Amino acid sequence: MNAPDPRAQPRAFLEHLYRAAVHRALPLHNTAAFLPSPPKGRTLVLGAGKAGGAMAQAVEALWPKDAPLSGLVVTRYHHTPPRPAGLPRRIEVVEASHPVPDAAGLKAAERILALTHGLTSDDLVLCLISGGGSALLTLPAEGLTLEEKQRINRELLNSGANITEMNCVRKHLSRIKGGRLAAACAPARVVTLTISDVPGDDPSVIASGPTVPDATSCADAVAILQRYGIEVPGAIMSLLEQGALETPKPGDPVFDGQPVHMIATPQQSLEAAAAAARAAGLDAHILSDEMEGESREVGKVQAALARAVAQRGEPFLRPCVILSGGETTVTVRKQPESTPRGRGGRAGEFCMGLAQALQGQSGVWALAADTDGIDGMEENAGAFVAPDTLQRALAQGMKIDGYLSRNDAYGYFQSLGDLVVTGPTHTNVNDFRAILVL
Repeated sequence: MNAPDPRAQPRAFLEHLYRAAVHRALPLHNTAAFLPSPPKGRTLVLGAGKAGGAMAQAVEALWPKDAPLSGLVVTRYHHTPPRPAGLPRRIEVVEASHPVPDAAGLKAAERILALTHGLTSDDLVLCLISGGGSALLTLPAEGLTLEEKQRINRELLNSGANITEMNCVRKHLSRIKGGRLAAACAPARVVTLTISDVPGDDPSVIASGPTVPDATSCADAVAILQRYGIEVPGAIMSLLEQGALETPKPGDPVFDGQPVHMIATPQQSLEAAAAAARAAGLDAHILSDEMEGESREVGKVQAALARAVAQRGEPFLRPCVILSGGETTVTVRKQPESTPRGRGGRAGEFCMGLAQALQGQSGVWALAADTDGIDGMEENAGAFVAPDTLQRALAQGMKIDGYLSRNDAYGYFQSLGDLVVTGPTHTNVNDFRAILVL
């Protein structure tokens, strides 16, 4: 597909780069090279994540038709892709809630754990893991209710904790995460195929690492809970303090000979977007695929960079595209009870911080969106910023400071017609950000 003219259609051009990034991360394009041979025994497919449905379909399409295949994968509501005509259904896909777990996710996790019973050394377990699995594969530690787990999860999401911190807590409050699923599969061989949605592509952080060893400790989880002022039931805190909820560690023989294959990563998707920009005649610069920090602050930093490029041609010559990925965070500000609840996610918050700091800089457009097609809990993937964003908002009586103060990126960009809505993409390599400087 030819790229739209970036000068005539800057928004369409940025959306083209986003689609190039997403296309690179689709499971069907990345799975074949990592599939093992069918075993002597049976092949059981287990998995969780926002790409779970698409990963399951890729395995169904690529696995030998005469080889046994069965299993269960859980994905987010409405994230199961349409089934290709003629593709036999061999893996069950169920849906559950994300980012806050629900009873459907609990039931799916219980069923997945039950399917590991009776496995032998002749069997193969193919685990399909992608971002979102932490919430979708919820099986609270003994003594912790689903309602308590939901509350802790919400408070973590609103706290500003980064993904590594959140998943450290999740692993230690679970009966299936942090390597416990792999331990339950013994003595079968476990092969994990994973799509990275975390800075650094650490498989122990992706979906809270259900099939890989966990180097974090109960003490780490306690420190994180205390750092962000998140309460857990007293009996659970005592177990954490005693180390009674510890996870399997590196060096545990249960992980011997159990390969983990990273089939798609944020960097690969950024490189695909960069290639698409260069094909259109623009220089492309990838800042990093590991950016973290408060979304609005990352937006302000990148705005300063874009202004320098636009005004002085430093550190990059224009025209160019500046790309970045990673997983930023949003600390939800407490509001008076009479204040309407803000809506939005990391991408929208980044765009508000960016627009505020760009100050209407001419020649700069930007798009930020989550590669799974969902920004936070809304139906948009992200938002679009133009040189006249602030001006158009003020014409409607909308001051960006107020929207930032209540974390209401959705309301701000919806009123401007600048939400980016894609629907579920059936993959997830986290944040995608592109700034076009002409």
